[in-house]
Amino acid sequence: MRALVTGCAGFIGSHLTESLLGDGHEVVGVDCFNDNYARPEKLRNLEQAKDWDGFEFVPIDLARGDLFDLVEESDTVFHLAAEPGTRPSWGDRFEQYVRNNVLATQHLLEAARAAPERRFVYSSSSSIYGQAETFPTPEDVTPRPFSPYGMTKLSGEHLCDLYRGNHGVRTVTLRLFSVYGPRQRPDMAFNIFCRAALERSPITVFGDGSQTRDFTYVGDVVTALRLAAEASGIDGQVMNIGGGSQVSLNEAISLIGELASRKLEVRHQAPQHGDVRDTCADATRARELLAFTPEATPAVGLAAQFKWMQGAAGRASSARNLAQDQAAS
Repeated sequence: MRALVTGCAGFIGSHLTESLLGDGHEVVGVDCFNDNYARPEKLRNLEQAKDWDGFEFVPIDLARGDLFDLVEESDTVFHLAAEPGTRPSWGDRFEQYVRNNVLATQHLLEAARAAPERRFVYSSSSSIYGQAETFPTPEDVTPRPFSPYGMTKLSGEHLCDLYRGNHGVRTVTLRLFSVYGPRQRPDMAFNIFCRAALERSPITVFGDGSQTRDFTYVGDVVTALRLAAEASGIDGQVMNIGGGSQVSLNEAISLIGELASRKLEVRHQAPQHGDVRDTCADATRARELLAFTPEATPAVGLAAQFKWMQGAAGRASSARNLAQDQAAS
């Protein structure tokens, strides 16, 4: 398979890229390095992929670039590129969310329209549900986004459905629930909590910490994405991808404290706009259509992320020491 992976330098995209390359597939990776976090971190995400002969990197802006050749030369499109995060999606930055989550998706689908036989896997979000009325939440509940980010991801879903219905594009949508693991974005909760634990600094929790999430390990998400690319008879389907257990922030912080071998100091602040109280995926459809079953427990997944963050902290310390030595000389 020759796969097109948008957002290949991101958290999930880099893991998917390496998984595909490791199984002998070719990957064309696209990324424009938007400014949601530091470019050097995204470049580090690509360090392993660049060692493969089957990897080609194309730095292109999906909202403006010519995408027709990229799609036509690929067998499968994995569309992961997006402007992420609920809290920053308010105010002036909303324009970035519309551009990178709606316009970019429409532009890519327009290119896919010329090659509709390609499978088009769209990475959506549990944020489209907002304050869900049913737990676990099935795909057929009415979406009620609680943030501008969630609204733009739902718009991407509608665009997929439009291009499938009108032009035959073979779209499949996966609604991902709270993905975590190595390379998680620095603005996400577990990254912040692990970093605070390693630095022996306080952890800030918005709310009382009893709010729950269906945390999903990145390796399980990669498995689901690849199954969605290969399964037959699923064109037009929308599926939840969850980790299989509801975990409170307090429970997650306790696990991180065990990994750090100390009790963590937690400071509470008022809930933030756009944050929902709970999430929990009804993943029956993914289990039946994809034979998808998550494997990583929160304890195992958090241990992997904490170990990765220990390595990242070590690399950052070495870089600072080197810079100080150079400055001194």
